[in-house]
Order: sequence, then C-alpha cells, then structure tokens
Amino acid sequence: MARIILLQIAAAFIVALVALLVSGLSAGLSALLGGLCCALPNAFFALRLLSSVRKPGGANPMNFFVGEFIKIALTIALMGAVVLFYPELNWLAFLAAFIVVMKSYLILLFRH
Repeated sequence: MARIILLQIAAAFIVALVALLVSGLSAGLSALLGGLCCALPNAFFALRLLSSVRKPGGANPMNFFVGEFIKIALTIALMGAVVLFYPELNWLAFLAAFIVVMKSYLILLFRH
C-alpha cells in the first residue's frame, strides 16, 4: 500500500511540474491540487485499513466500507474546497492530474 501511495504522490508532483512548464503557475498549482485531492484520501484510507488490521480481531469488512465512504467524502470535500478557495483554477490541469493520479497504480501492475 505504501508503494502505491508514494507513487500517487510522485505522480501528482510530476504532473504538476509538467503543467507548470507547459502552461504556467496557475496550471501547475491546479494540477498539484488535483493530484493531492486523489492521493491524500487514498493515503488516509490505507492508514485506516492498516490500523484496523492491527487491532485485536483482525480486519472487519465494515471497516473497509466505512473507510471507503470516508475516502469518497474526503475527496469530494477537498475538491470542493479547491474550487471554492482557488479562483484561478485551471480545470483541465486539475482534472487531468486527478485522473493520472487515480490511474497511476496501473504502473505497478505492469511492472515486472
């Protein structure tokens, strides 16, 4: 899980750097925020699962579903906060980075 989270954070920074170089500061910051809107809730979810596994009695399926609900709610809240508090948002960079980070785990699937 840690490798996937680190890969997602790295992907967020890489996409932000590319957006910065191609379209400027607003796009770079928008891309970074979009990537983090995906990576941070996933990191929270992974930590929650890890802590639930270490509790007496082991993993509980309900912990997974509650964690997934919290992850989705946190993602929506973070995206809403970015839209609300960053008026110079570059939507293309923001959504592109979100999608790239969301699908970055595919890199690990196809690694030998």
